[in-house]
Amino acid sequence: MVLGLVIGSFSNVCIYRIPRGESVISPGSHCPRCGATLKPYDNIPLLSYLLLRGRCRQCKERISPRYPLVEFLNGLSYVLIYSLYGLTSQTLVYFLLSSALLIIAFIDLEEQIVPDVISLPGIVVGLVLSFFVPYLSLVDSALGVVVAGGIILLIGVIGSAFFKQEAMGGGDVKLAAMLGAFLGWRYALLALFLGFISGAVVGMVLILAKVKGKEDMLPFGPFLVLGFFITLFWGEKIISAYLGF
Repeated sequence: MVLGLVIGSFSNVCIYRIPRGESVISPGSHCPRCGATLKPYDNIPLLSYLLLRGRCRQCKERISPRYPLVEFLNGLSYVLIYSLYGLTSQTLVYFLLSSALLIIAFIDLEEQIVPDVISLPGIVVGLVLSFFVPYLSLVDSALGVVVAGGIILLIGVIGSAFFKQEAMGGGDVKLAAMLGAFLGWRYALLALFLGFISGAVVGMVLILAKVKGKEDMLPFGPFLVLGFFITLFWGEKIISAYLGF
């Protein structure tokens, strides 16, 4: 949990800086408003946010609740992954992937972009790491890239022709391909299906609540990421239940 919280804190740095083209290494963590460098005791995951009551110590600017949320979600994902796979190479692979996907999801939520700097190397890393995941082969990983990326690309082309506007961005195609590399084509299909279902449900709720209109577009990246996590933690049970039914 502690490792997940610490990596989650670094993930917040990536979420803020990557879309702005800034280095994620230097300068050190600082308030985006007043520029004050954070002291070590003001940079403790979760705890510092609570002690500071969600405000910068220097300028009193409100700190986004996204910071503790990302830290908590990353820590929780590490706990769940470890509980499933123990101390194995597979665990380390999914630690890396879960943090990368949380960064992508929150960047897409805030900026409506899926950063190529994560997704494109992620495809390559997924193919290489397929050698360290027991249920996945290089062929299965490569098929995952083609199948998952191809489905999103096809939906994007058809949707754009039908709605006369971009239905799926190129970033979504690369993200789906990245997930396919890590999951293989079978589990990638389940992740895509769950992503579409969760996106449709949330979209309908937002429309009914009049938060969004029918013409408004939702970033799809976060739903793809949600589909991945559901598949990672409960995919085998979902598939077994479906086959049994």
